Order: sequence, then C-alpha cells, then structure tokens
Amino acid sequence: MSTDSSKQTEVQKLYNTYPFPPDPLSDELPPGYNWRWSWNAAYNFCVGEKPTRQNIRILDAGCGTGVSTEYLIYLNPLAEVVAIDISSNALSIAQKRCSRSGVLKNHQPSVSFKELPLEKADQIEGKFDLINSVGVLHHLPDPIIGIKSLAQKLAPGGLLHIFVYAQLGRWEIQLVQEAIALMQGKRKGDYQDGVAVGRQIFSSLPENNRLVKREKERWSLENHWDQSFADMYVHPQEVDYNITTLFELIDASGLEFLGFSNPQYWQLERLIGKSSQLMELAEKLSQRERYRLIELLDPSLTHYEFFLGHSSLSRVNWLDDEYLKSAIPEVHPCLHGWPSYGCLDYEYRPVDLLEGEYNFMQSCNGKTPVAELLKGITLEEVRSLQERQLIILASH
Repeated sequence: MSTDSSKQTEVQKLYNTYPFPPDPLSDELPPGYNWRWSWNAAYNFCVGEKPTRQNIRILDAGCGTGVSTEYLIYLNPLAEVVAIDISSNALSIAQKRCSRSGVLKNHQPSVSFKELPLEKADQIEGKFDLINSVGVLHHLPDPIIGIKSLAQKLAPGGLLHIFVYAQLGRWEIQLVQEAIALMQGKRKGDYQDGVAVGRQIFSSLPENNRLVKREKERWSLENHWDQSFADMYVHPQEVDYNITTLFELIDASGLEFLGFSNPQYWQLERLIGKSSQLMELAEKLSQRERYRLIELLDPSLTHYEFFLGHSSLSRVNWLDDEYLKSAIPEVHPCLHGWPSYGCLDYEYRPVDLLEGEYNFMQSCNGKTPVAELLKGITLEEVRSLQERQLIILASH
C-alpha cells in the first residue's frame, strides 16, 4: 500500500470512528444562514451582482455529516446538489440529517450522496457552478492533487469556496497534537485512546498553562464533543498553511483568487493605520506581501476561507449612474431580523438603517429598477447599501 493511500485509509478510519462535524440532528430547518453557502450571496460577494440563473449544480466536496450540505440545499432551492465524502458513517448521518430536517421536502432538483475521495471528483459527470470544500484539502495526502481535481470540475463563471487551516493561529494545537502522539507511542492510530490521552493531558496541566488557557478561551465549547476533540488533536493527516504556501496551493489550481471571505481581518489599517510612515512603506509591498504582513502582526487567524474562479470572471462596477438606475435591487438573502431599522448583516454585525434606506429596501421586490425606487434616497446611498451587502443588484 502506498504512503498516500495508507494516509487516506487512516483519515477514513478517524471519521468512521468519529463522524464530523458532531452537530446533532434536528427535526427543524437549519437556523440562521452561512452566506458562503448561498449561491446568490457568494456570487454577489465575489462579482458584485446577482447571478443570472438559479438552476445550478453544487458539489459539496467532503460533506462529512452533512451540516454544509443541509445549508446548501436549504439556501439554494433550485440547485442540484452532489455531496461526497470518504466516510460511510458520516455520509449515513448526512443523509439522515437532510431527510429529518425537511430541507428535501420542497427541493425539486436532485440531491445525491456518494462515498468518493475528493481527488476522484473527476468521476462525477459534468461540471459544477458552486463547489464547496470546507476543512478537507488540508487533510489530504497531497492537497495540490485535490485542488486541481476540484478546479477541473468548476464550470465557467462558477465559484470554488475553500477553507484550510492557518499555521500561526494553530500553534498551540500543533503542540498538543505532538504531545499526544508522543504519549501514545505505538498506540498512535487508536483514535479513542488518543482522545482519552489528550483529555487527561488537559485535566492534568496547571490552570495557568498556556495550552490550557488557549483551549478554554477558544476551543472548549466545541471540544466537549469527542468528535471535535479528535478532529483537532489526533488527526492522522494535516497540513497547516501560511500566506506563502497558501498561494502556492492556489496557483497550482490554475484558478484566480477572488478574495478572502473575511475581508475585515485583511485590512492593514486596523493594525498600523496610526502610522502614516508604516502605511507608506506597506504601499510598496505586493498584495501577497501585505497579506503576509497582516498575519505576522496578528497571528490569531486559525483558518483561511476564500473563493476562486476562472479568469473570465470579472467584478461589476456600479459607478455609472445610468447603469445603476437600470439595475434590479433585492434585499440580501442572509440578513437577520429583517425587516427592521435595526438588524444584523450577512456577517451578524449590527446595522442601523436610516429611514430612506429602510424604505428603499422595503420597496426592493426583485422586479422594479432602482430608478423607480429613488424617493427619499440618493444613488450614492444605494451604492452604499450595495457595498455593505444589504442589497443585491441584478443587471437589467
């Protein structure tokens, strides 16, 4: 057996022992929204407008127990969804989750689940408009093979959404992983034993120990589940990235980088903005060098989440007044507490709407152009709503 296939077998063994994620099954539709799993919201984030069609194909590449799959079905009711994973136990739970919650009841397009390694996605017929791969590539024996496989399945105009681990913010995790492996010795690979050893380590260390403090501050809420603890601390295969190695992975895909889905973190001004001299020096750096500078100055990031697409995909510019007037606006699909003057945006941040903004958004029906809805609001204020992703615009 090759090294790569043996590693894949071990990963499969882990997730058959501890299907992940451990979120409990529910008889109700999924709560809230993850905008990254909404085709309309994700496309708007990357391109700046609503996509032209909704009857798309979605691939959930490494679906695990189906938390992401359930949302993809729920948020994209006209999409065909294919979910793949290497764990038969996780897939079984994923199917139960989607059937039990009711997301399949009014979903007319097909939904299918396949036991298949991500690297063999080429065995699936056709291409996909949205490919979701969260927490998977960094567990492959060769992530480059994995990302190339996904890139080959991406349709023109499509989006590839990826989540991989960040090295700097996982420093304490790496130390605990190595400590557990040392303590297990020849028992390494017995994942239940690894969880038991890891929990004993945390319970034995002094309360002021840095590893204990980090676990309590950041991870303890989710790690009370053995599935989460195992995924974090006894995983047999993991690659942690920094900006340099991340973009080596991205470049290998042959796709274009469309942006991180947490742009607030990547604003250098929040770190050194008080120094005009430092900001001037930073202006001389390339974009990737600025990204690296940010993660060096704020090494708290535990993962990268971003979108890729083909080079033909370009962002819409709404600066032309006449073009904006002809656009068809609708309220962003992932607002919380709307309609209300005070609601939460797509990232759960509080929003306080002015009266003109609120009335305009109330009038957005997905049919009437901006020009006919301008009472009490200016074009500049409409642009502001679009830039803040409180509304989505469709080219007329």
